[in-house]
Parts: sequence; C-alpha cells; structure tokens
Amino acid sequence: MPVHLTPEQLAEEIGLQTHQILRLCMRHDVPVYQGRIDKTLFVQSVTAGGKRLPETANDLLAVAQQGS
Repeated sequence: MPVHLTPEQLAEEIGLQTHQILRLCMRHDVPVYQGRIDKTLFVQSVTAGGKRLPETANDLLAVAQQGS
C-alpha cells in the first residue's frame, strides 16, 4: 500500500472530499510534494491539531504503522 497519495486518492481512502483534504493540508502545514501527500503525516498532523477525522482515517494510520 503506497504511503504517498494524490489528494483525490487520499480523499477516497479517508472519506472526505478533495477540497477538504487540501484545506486541511494548508491549515496543518502538511506538504503536498509533487502532487502527493504523505498519508501518515496527514492523519497524524490533522488529529494532533484537534480535528476529528472519519474512523477510516484511524484505520488507514494503523495499517501504515504496521507496515513500518
């Protein structure tokens, strides 16, 4: 499972809309590098900032951490 996803892919996996993903990236200083977002950094940064994400985001984070 890839770690770096396009905003569209990340939105689909988490269950948000693409514009919400990009807004959260800007608000929580998550870089979008060459059109891709590190999903682990995204989930950790956004949740550390106090934003509650859908449960699928926590599942996505758990899978990413198991792969490490």
